Amino acid sequence: MTTIPQASQLAPAAVARVQRRTVWVLSLGQILGGLAFGATVSLGAILAAELSGDDAFSGLAAAGVTLGTAVLAVPLAALAQRWGRRLALTIGMAIALVGVAFVVVAVAIGSFPLLLVAFGLIGSGQAANLQTRFAAADLSTDATRGRDLSVVVWATTIGAVLGPNLVGPGEVLGQLFGMPDLTGPYLFTIVAQILAIALYLAALRPDPLLLAQRVVSAAGGSGTAIARADRPMAARFAIFAIAAAHGVMVSVMAMTPVHLLHHGETLSIIGLTISLHIAGMFALSPVFGILADRVGRVATVLLGQVLLAAALITASFGQESTVAVTVGLVLLGLGWSAATVAGSTLLTEASSEQRRTRRQGLSDLLMSLVGAIGAILAGVVLGWIGYGGLALLAGIAVVAVVALAPLGRRPATRD
Repeated sequence: MTTIPQASQLAPAAVARVQRRTVWVLSLGQILGGLAFGATVSLGAILAAELSGDDAFSGLAAAGVTLGTAVLAVPLAALAQRWGRRLALTIGMAIALVGVAFVVVAVAIGSFPLLLVAFGLIGSGQAANLQTRFAAADLSTDATRGRDLSVVVWATTIGAVLGPNLVGPGEVLGQLFGMPDLTGPYLFTIVAQILAIALYLAALRPDPLLLAQRVVSAAGGSGTAIARADRPMAARFAIFAIAAAHGVMVSVMAMTPVHLLHHGETLSIIGLTISLHIAGMFALSPVFGILADRVGRVATVLLGQVLLAAALITASFGQESTVAVTVGLVLLGLGWSAATVAGSTLLTEASSEQRRTRRQGLSDLLMSLVGAIGAILAGVVLGWIGYGGLALLAGIAVVAVVALAPLGRRPATRD
C-alpha cells in the first residue's frame, strides 16, 4: 500500500523536501524510460517492414505506439487519481514490459499482427513517461512549478540520446543469447523497464499526488501553496496549445527525412538533423520552465509560437538548403519545448485538485491523437503542395494558439 504521511509531515518545509526527492526519482525514471523507448523508435519501422514484407507498412510501428499511448493515457490518469502516481506509473511500465516481450515473440514466430499489438502495449510506457511531467508538478508551488516539470522533461534527453546508440551492442548481446535478429537491443529495454518499475515502487514514497491531495484536504480547499481554484478556460487553452504545438512539430518533423532523402542527402545527414531536432525538444526545457515561472505561463507559450513560426518560415523558404531545414528543425524542437513545458504548467495550476488528473490524461490523449493524425495527413499534404507548403500550412495552428491566448489568463470560477 502507498504510505500516507501523518499531519506532522504536511508542513511546507517537509512537503518541499518530498518534492525535491520526487523530482530526482522521476528524472531517473525518465532516463530509464527514454532508454527503453529509444530501441523501439530505432527498430520499430525496420521490424514492421521485415515482418510485413512491405516497406509501406513500416510506419505502422510508430502508429501502434502512438495509438497505445492515446488509448492508455486517460485510464492511467484515472488510476493515478484514485491510487496515486506510484501505482499508475508502475502499471504503465509493466504493460510496456509485456509489449517488449511480445515484440521478441512476434519476430521469433514471424507474426506481423502480434508485432502491432506489441507496439500498442509499448505505448503504455510512453503514456507513463508523459505522466511523469505532471507528477513532477503535484507538490510544486507557483514559484517552482515550471522548473520542476521542465527538469523531468529534460531528463528525457539522456535516454533519447543513449537509447538508439545501444542498438549495435544490443545486437551483439542478442546473438550471444540466441535471440532473433534485430531483437537483441530489446534486452536493454527489458532491463531499463524493470529498473524503472523497481524505482517507482521503492522510491516514489510518499506518493506525490496522494500527498498533494492530503495537503489540499488539510487546508480545507484548493487555496494552498500547491493548488489553486479552478480556471476551466485557462485549462482548455493549455490543452489546445500543447496539442497544437505537438501536431505542428510531428507533421513537419515526420516529413523532413523524406524531403531530405528526395534531395539527395545521406542517411547520416538525415540522422544528424533529427538528432539536433530532438536536442532542441528537450535540452533547453529547464530554461523554458524558469521562464514560465518568472515571466508567465501564457507568455512562454507565446514565445513557443514565435519559435514555431520562425521554424516553419525557415523550413519553407529554405527548403532547398539542408542547413536551413536543419535550423528550422532545431527551432521547431525549441518551440515545441516552450509550448509544452509552459502549457503543461498552466494546465496543472489552472485545474482544481478534483479535476487535475482527468484533464492531464485528456491532454495526453489529445496530444497523441493530434500527433498521429498530423503525421498521417502530412504525407498527403507533402505530395500535394510540397515540403514548403506543408510548413506554411502548419502555421495555421500557430495563429490559432496566439488568437486564443487571452483565454489562458481567464480568472478562476466559483464552484
